[in-house]
Parts: sequence; C-alpha cells; structure tokens
Amino acid sequence: MGLVLSFINILCLLIIQLSFLADADGIGLNYGLVADNLPAPAQVISLIKSRNVAKIRIFEPNHGVLDALQNSGIEVIVGTLNADIANIANDPNFAKDWVQNNIVPYAPTVKIRAISLGNEVNPGDLGSMLQALKNLDNAVKATGFSIPVTTTIGVYLLASSYPPSQGDFSEAAKPGMQQVSGFLASNGYPIMVTAYPYFAYAGDPEHVPLQYALINSSDIVVRDGDLGYANLFDAMVDGVYAAMDKVGGGEVEVVVCESGWPSKGNGDFTTTTLAQTYNQNLVRHVTSSGTPRKPGNKVETYIFAIFNEDQKSPGVEQNFGLYNPDMTEVYHIDF
Repeated sequence: MGLVLSFINILCLLIIQLSFLADADGIGLNYGLVADNLPAPAQVISLIKSRNVAKIRIFEPNHGVLDALQNSGIEVIVGTLNADIANIANDPNFAKDWVQNNIVPYAPTVKIRAISLGNEVNPGDLGSMLQALKNLDNAVKATGFSIPVTTTIGVYLLASSYPPSQGDFSEAAKPGMQQVSGFLASNGYPIMVTAYPYFAYAGDPEHVPLQYALINSSDIVVRDGDLGYANLFDAMVDGVYAAMDKVGGGEVEVVVCESGWPSKGNGDFTTTTLAQTYNQNLVRHVTSSGTPRKPGNKVETYIFAIFNEDQKSPGVEQNFGLYNPDMTEVYHIDF
C-alpha cells in the first residue's frame, strides 16, 4: 500500500510539473493598478485578448479584474499583499479565508496559473515564508483545486551573480531561501523572479554595455566556463538558477514575472526607442530559446507593465507601460 501511495504522489507531482511546463511558452503582461485613470477591467481584458496575449499577473486579488477574466481563457498569476504574509503564516484560518474569498469563487472559470505570496520579498519576509507557503498550499489543496503556491523574489537577494555560475543568495536571505526552495522542489512549483537589466545598466553604464542590456548583441559579452552570454537577461536568470542550486533548488523552474524598460523618467537612459527595443527583443528571445544554463527551457516571462501608472513614484516608476491609460500605445510591440 505504501508503494502505491508513493507512486501516486510521484505521479501527481509529475502531472503538476508537466502542466506547468506545457503552458510555459508565450509572453505575459503585468496588470498594475496604481493609478486613478485606468480603463475598466473588462476593456483591459479585451485589449489583451486582441493582442493575443494569454497570460497576466496581478499583484493582489482584485475582484474586478478576476470578474473580467472569467471564461476569457487568459491565465493569471494572483498575488497576495506583502502585509498578508505574516497573517497567512501565523493563522491557517486566515489562509483558508483568503482562499475562500479570492480563489474559490473564480477557480472554476478563471485559469489561475499560480498564487504568489507577496512581491519582491525581503529577507525579513523569508523568516515566516515557509509556514505561509504551507498554510496557503494546504488551504488551496483542501478546496480540490491544483494551483501552484510560490513567492516572488528580486535578483537583489543575490550577494553575487557574476559570472552567473557564481550566483549565490546573501547570508541574510540564504536560510529562508533554503526552506522555500525545499518546499517548491518537493511540490514541483516554480519560483517567481523580477529581473530588470535596465537597472543594472542605468546604475553602471561604464561596465554594462547597452546592447548587452537590450538583448541586442549577437556577440558573447560574458564567458562563464563553457557557457557564453550575449545578453544580461540570460545572465540574471542563470545567476538565480545557480543560487537556487546552492540551496537545494536546482530543479525549481524560474519564472520571470517582471521585466521591462521605462520609456522616460531618467534622461537618455529611458527613451521610447530603448524601451521598445528591449521589450521587443525580450519577446523574441524568451519565445524562441532558453538560457545558456538551461537551453531547453524557455523562460516564462511577464513584461512590466500594461499601463503607465500615475500614482506610482514620480520618474521611471510611472513610465514602464506599453499603453497610456486611454489605451493608446506608448510604443508598439509584436507579440
């Protein structure tokens, strides 16, 4: 009987992994709502469908957006607020209520790709992350739905990332990431990562070549043993893979849930031409190939963001959108 149950558990894990990978191709968009002038969610979902985009990510379970997604065929990553991480970790009933209020009413008609506990969590959040993941995962499984539960980290949690094979989490982040990676690996769930070559370039233009940051170089810029890197995006992703490997999560899939380039807000570093070049190259790259470390795995990627958001911090943060709030294009991208 034990062998039968073990086989069933392994089979279920493989089904989750294969179903996740089967839909990994294609590009997604981040649907931010930090603005007071955005169109109604139904209009936004119609716009997304008209562009043949089949995936979005939302940062919290906005019911207006989830209502608009019903029967649309568009997949969605649903986030929780960072402020809810401690409540979910400390109170299984809070986790159950969160799932009952935000997932159960929509799961039959909305394709929920995954649930992310928080966004760009810091080492302090990681202290309670394992328990939060377990509580939320148990609450989801109790409903009978099969939805991956994960969290979202930024590449800033890495203490080293050059060359990519030397990727390693900071000492502050490492204990929590060991726990998180073990949970994700045992369940076949991915890790969500935000990766912005723009910030690396803008922060150090003397040492980060522009074409390398823009995914616009055909020449190898960084040599890492037998592997060569022609763009910074791949180097960032493989740096995370290396860091995950060092904490026992080498087989955990990396999903880049945010990447983009602002169209203004920082002088010559931010123009519509640069933003269009990066995002168009990103679409072409991630839909056609993997990274040097994982050449057979296309990187599921979500561009930030659909709209320019006027209530974000002034400067570049307000100018990552592909669209203006009136749904006119800031610049064109072919998906």
